[in-house]
Amino acid sequence: MSERRFLYCTLLLLMALYAPALAQDSALHYTKTEVMVPMRDGIKLFTRIYTPDNVTGPLPVLLMRSPYGDWNIGVLSPEKDPYVQNMAKEGYIFVYQNIRGKQKSEGEFIMEGAFDKNNRDAIDEASDTYDLINWLLKNTNSNGRVGQLGISYPGELALISAIKPHPALKAVSPQGTVGDFFLGDDFFHNGAFRLSFGFEYSYGEESVKGDTSFPFPMYDLYDWYLDLGPLSNVNKKYFHKKIPTWNDFIAHPNYDEYWSGKAPVNYSDTPRVPILHVGGYWDQENMHGPQALYSKMEKFDAVSHYNYIVLGPWCHGQWNDLNASGIGDHRFGRNTAADFQVIQKNWFDYWLKGKGDGKFTEAECFQTGSNLWKKYDTWPDKSATPAKLYLQDHKALSFKKPASGADGFDSYVSDPENPVSYRERPIEVTYSDSSEWETWLVEDQRQTDHRPDVLTYKTDTLENDLTITGDVVAHLFASISGSDADWVVKLIDVYPDMYKKDITMSQFELMVAGDIFRGRFRKSFSKPELITPGKVEEYSFGLHQVNHVFKKGHRIMVQIQSSWFPIFDMNPQSFVPNIFLATSKDFIKSTQNIYHNKQYATYIELPVVSDEK
Repeated sequence: MSERRFLYCTLLLLMALYAPALAQDSALHYTKTEVMVPMRDGIKLFTRIYTPDNVTGPLPVLLMRSPYGDWNIGVLSPEKDPYVQNMAKEGYIFVYQNIRGKQKSEGEFIMEGAFDKNNRDAIDEASDTYDLINWLLKNTNSNGRVGQLGISYPGELALISAIKPHPALKAVSPQGTVGDFFLGDDFFHNGAFRLSFGFEYSYGEESVKGDTSFPFPMYDLYDWYLDLGPLSNVNKKYFHKKIPTWNDFIAHPNYDEYWSGKAPVNYSDTPRVPILHVGGYWDQENMHGPQALYSKMEKFDAVSHYNYIVLGPWCHGQWNDLNASGIGDHRFGRNTAADFQVIQKNWFDYWLKGKGDGKFTEAECFQTGSNLWKKYDTWPDKSATPAKLYLQDHKALSFKKPASGADGFDSYVSDPENPVSYRERPIEVTYSDSSEWETWLVEDQRQTDHRPDVLTYKTDTLENDLTITGDVVAHLFASISGSDADWVVKLIDVYPDMYKKDITMSQFELMVAGDIFRGRFRKSFSKPELITPGKVEEYSFGLHQVNHVFKKGHRIMVQIQSSWFPIFDMNPQSFVPNIFLATSKDFIKSTQNIYHNKQYATYIELPVVSDEK
């Protein structure tokens, strides 16, 4: 959903510097025209069209629609844009359109506006795409075949177009797309609110002043968000009820019809056109979406076989960069962005040009640790066997269930005045030139494993490789002294004490999977319940899908904590009906007990693949 502003500005600069060399590599040059395309209700939308020079025959159309003005919306000519450059060499008509109320487009912008797949007469993003395709078929030299793609918000728009498709729409690729705003992407994870992202993104998109960034008075925002206090202060001090999405957060603190109606995973079913989902294991914004959307649509794809997925070792949209040979401090030994762009080209070339045999792999998923691309007939891999990795006494981890009595537990105090930072400080403005936001999921977790409010458990050194492929699920047995709590669980790959391949990576703690769960929703995301102080309860939640090899000589680590600030708001730890309306007096310290005994055995469920091919 992000504009990835600072990286894309850097990309524009690089393209300007190297444009002559890139142009020599391209077989075609493109001419841009800008038009206002009318929709069925008379609203006109700003549209950029790039047509290759000196091509007389009809060509397929590759379409992208977006609210943004500077990311993947035709600012860069296709022959110079690494995202589509390899396709531009052989000829497409590239079309970029801004949605209603954004940039030069007319109409009202409604962020993540409701979509009704059953109402054929609705004026929405699907109908606007339909009208655009109608116009393009009449006003360009198209071959009658249209494809649509996009990353994040543009990816969601591609998905919506595929739900109610125009007959000429022959293939789509929603990439880094939201699956569910409340359960796993963008604004909430398992009911826990994404404070810094939700605050900054909603302001940037909906500020009445037209600002793209909130005017923070300091550089390191950890203290600013801490001093902000309860979420109820946001409207009192800053937004004054003028940011519609923030008002919606307050009005809908639980999973109600508002959130379920906005969730693409809920209105996605039988693929009506071929669809290629794309996601990243370390996507800091929409990791959950591509996995959930593929899984949901796969249930309805027994006949058409239109549903496919690509997963890679990427942050949000990293696959459209010039080079994705690594992320953060981690190197993969190959440019995975270039790998993906070949996959993407083959996909659209077949469906829009009839090139190739159309024998696509159901799931093409990069395997981290081994750093190899793997092909799967089913995803997740059905050969994986669930294995339980248990917490043990003395902060150990083992696949053997603990045998100790009821005294087997560890404790820490969660303090709202001293929450655990989600990444190493400083915490910069999310979309700023110096921000580390994009790669925080691969930061060294040694930054937190020494804190008294973070529990850390480790296996012995692995004597053999251990491969996990599929869903990682936490099963946490815990009690608290308060009446509400957040649980953060992280699965970590610990590098050897002396890592000879790269000495600087020695003892590095790489988070392979992790997520947060708001305890009040343990029984229902629609009807939160108070947690009885002192009562042991089980909290089960997914840490998302992975494809990773823990190499021989490494160790496996699990960290557990109750705050991840300020990407997630601080739970008051005393139950209130609506956390967005909580006051300062609602915030209390809470003693958290994590159990690892015979009766209450906390474990992480791992999808282990043995004798891997």
